[in-house]
Amino acid sequence: MNARRIFGIDLGTTYSCIAHVDENGKPVVIPNSDNEPTTPSAVYFENKDNIVVGKQAKNYAKIDEKRVRTLFKRSMGLPDPIIEADGVTYTPEHVSAYVLRQLAKDAEQALGEPVTDVVITCPAYFGTAERTATEQAGKIADLNVHYVLSEPTAAAIYYGVTRSTESEVVLVYDLGGGTFDVTVISIQPDEIRVVCTNGDHNLGGKDWDDQIVHHLAEQFCAEHPALGNPLDEPSVVQELYILAEEAKKALSLKEKAPVWVSFGGERTRVDLTRAKLEELTSALLERTIGFTRRVVEEAASLGFAKIDRMLLVGGLSKMPIVSRRLQEVLALSPQMLEPDLAVAKGAALMGMHMLAGKQLREVIAQQTGTAAEAVDLTAMDEATLKAAAQELGSQSPSMEFLSSASLLQAAVRKVTNVCSKAFGICIWNPEREGGKGGEEVTHLIPRNTPLPANVTEEFGTVDAGQTRVLIQVMEQSGEVATKELCDNKELARGVIPDLPAGLPAGSPIEVRMTLTEDGLLLCHAAHRPSGRELKVDVKITGTSSDEEVAKARGLMLSQNVKGEVS
Repeated sequence: MNARRIFGIDLGTTYSCIAHVDENGKPVVIPNSDNEPTTPSAVYFENKDNIVVGKQAKNYAKIDEKRVRTLFKRSMGLPDPIIEADGVTYTPEHVSAYVLRQLAKDAEQALGEPVTDVVITCPAYFGTAERTATEQAGKIADLNVHYVLSEPTAAAIYYGVTRSTESEVVLVYDLGGGTFDVTVISIQPDEIRVVCTNGDHNLGGKDWDDQIVHHLAEQFCAEHPALGNPLDEPSVVQELYILAEEAKKALSLKEKAPVWVSFGGERTRVDLTRAKLEELTSALLERTIGFTRRVVEEAASLGFAKIDRMLLVGGLSKMPIVSRRLQEVLALSPQMLEPDLAVAKGAALMGMHMLAGKQLREVIAQQTGTAAEAVDLTAMDEATLKAAAQELGSQSPSMEFLSSASLLQAAVRKVTNVCSKAFGICIWNPEREGGKGGEEVTHLIPRNTPLPANVTEEFGTVDAGQTRVLIQVMEQSGEVATKELCDNKELARGVIPDLPAGLPAGSPIEVRMTLTEDGLLLCHAAHRPSGRELKVDVKITGTSSDEEVAKARGLMLSQNVKGEVS
């Protein structure tokens, strides 16, 4: 990590942005080439050599919709390509990489310095495959990804560092363009700790737009029944989605928005009211309320019964009905926290914390003659830390804007995340199926376990004389962690071979599962008496191989990634 600065990127479903910590120590969003703080997460494959990202790409969905991709964040972690253009197939992480590349290019132009090192955010409810795909998108974009940070945690970091003056427990309600998360976070002067999280990465503004589009089409058909359905014409559908998004935004500020629907040579004016929008989308909103209730209940069971503050982030949280319903449910007044920008700013602060900690450890290592990796900042005495912070502030260009006290706080502040999914192995339960026996999943690492996590459990062989043991590493796939195979997905498998002959049934097999802070899952299994063991290489399905990432990066570097159509 020889970075001068680590940038924060909010890679959003519908809009993305990039931020840095400026010379005054403040997180600032960097405007794009259109001088706007956010860039539409839209990619237009103009031809094999020219890839357009942003506003013009989004607008081209009306003209050349087969060559435009949006909402690809919802496909992260899935194995299938999402577009083939000019003889090239592109995966979700490959398409996402074009957005990251354009954000970096615009930031480089604005600041006059290279953008190479980043923290990228993702929904808290993303699983292992989705997080891995997000990191791979950064690599394809030729960026050094230092951390994939949960979006609500990023928002809490921004709030905790810039606005919080006391210890408090906050609920972050994050309703974005395509995903929803709700997270309870404990903010202390020296630690930001995630308590629990829940959500749905297929619930967001796009679903609100769906309801509006169908309503507009119904109103047109009612007035012009002989012309057919506008939804049967792809170019009209794209236009309706643009109109729906504009109306949705307008209705966050006023009670009525007129929308003109054009199809088959006729036009219909639909006066969409805020009340009608709330009626059309009430079931969607109540889904978010259900997640929120469950997270609050889970936080209470973990000893955090009192929520001190509720923070709203994500563009859709601007709708008045969101604040109103949350206040009814939680009896707290929600606080809007720069819904479109807070996540990127928090990611930039996380990057600064990581860089400050790394550089402070290097200074102390030089002073004490130890290896930097062996320096534990939390174990250092105050005098040593202050002296190192003063020296670092005077010699590091990236930290010169911070006072020694601020630098020290940034370096030692701890951010503790939790896993949003449960992880375990597949076992044989002889009592299933009325005593016939059957397979089920036992979770060694429950959902919302603080990271890093390291759990060891002992299991037994099924049969007498068994000479090999199959280890299947499983991840929770549904909202609720259950033992059923259908509610879990296999991440990896491996075999402990050549067990000694004549072992009795129930011979001990030790399984150790480790989940690191950045989501790397490790599994080790062993038959201790014989020394036979297995280290399971968890190759995440639905993501690209190292060779595929390198090939995609090479292709991108040969292309002209830009914000304007030729």
